[in-house]
Amino acid sequence: MHCLLLAYVADQVGARRRAAAFGLLSGVSAAGFVSGTLTARFLPTSSTFQVAAGVAAATAIYLWAFLPDSGANSFVDEACDPFLQGSSCSAAASPSSSSDEELSPRLPPHKGGVPSLSDMVALLTSSLTLSGAAIVTFFYSLGEHGLQTALLYYLKAQFGYSKDEFANLLLIAGAAGMLSQLTVMPVLARFVGEDMLLIIGLLGGCTHVFLYGIAWSYWVPYLSAVFVILSAFVHPSIRTNVSKSVGSNEQGIAQGCISGISSFASILAPLIFTPLTAWVLSETAPFNFKGFSIMCAGFCTLIAFVISMRMRAGQSGAREKLAIVQHEQA
Repeated sequence: MHCLLLAYVADQVGARRRAAAFGLLSGVSAAGFVSGTLTARFLPTSSTFQVAAGVAAATAIYLWAFLPDSGANSFVDEACDPFLQGSSCSAAASPSSSSDEELSPRLPPHKGGVPSLSDMVALLTSSLTLSGAAIVTFFYSLGEHGLQTALLYYLKAQFGYSKDEFANLLLIAGAAGMLSQLTVMPVLARFVGEDMLLIIGLLGGCTHVFLYGIAWSYWVPYLSAVFVILSAFVHPSIRTNVSKSVGSNEQGIAQGCISGISSFASILAPLIFTPLTAWVLSETAPFNFKGFSIMCAGFCTLIAFVISMRMRAGQSGAREKLAIVQHEQA
């Protein structure tokens, strides 16, 4: 469902404003997570699933009744969005649209049928941006889900955290991510590109995880949770990069590939970090460093950060070569 939402937004929003739009979408999703978590605290356990099913049914009805089908080629760059364009709703479409097309390489449209695994591999390896985004997604998701796997056990062993305290920590992180994606990211996206937002987000993600791993006091995890304000940039920035690198008929396939890679990392992470965490927290551990598994998750995020830096350098070089060629042709 999330892949289709991203593809729908990509059909409706110009390439230059797509980072802000994806950030808003992620922020609304985070707001739903925070609201659902808070609501569940006040609902009886027997009613929780009934309420969740009712909200999901209401969403489906709203989608069917009020959301028009975008179609494959319905994108219009001049579509007015007060959240993304402010008071500027009368700009001409053609110059901006042509500029977006020049800056966004497009793949040939997919020709019918259900895409095979080889089609998806070919799609991801067709450009530096897509292959880099796939690798960054894998390592960042591996570190992110590795942190989620180990964090509760680590905090309980290191500081005696209870489940309620851990839930409060998750709420703080969720609220920070929501506010960041709804307010900070749309503003920053006007001044810096999604490449720089991705680097900033991964740098914040590294700080977020490493602070957990070296936490020296009870309050440090709460300080670490604040860095979600920056790490919340990562997924919308990756999705924007991917969206700009494919044509309108490839949006769902490309976003689905990235989601599949993230899901694969989420399956792999518990298989790696659960036994690792159990080992370093046991009495037979060869060293006294309870945050070792958290640090390993942080190194996965660090790898994603280094790759994002190389991606930015490669894309800058490609733009310079393109500018030189166009200048020589002129």
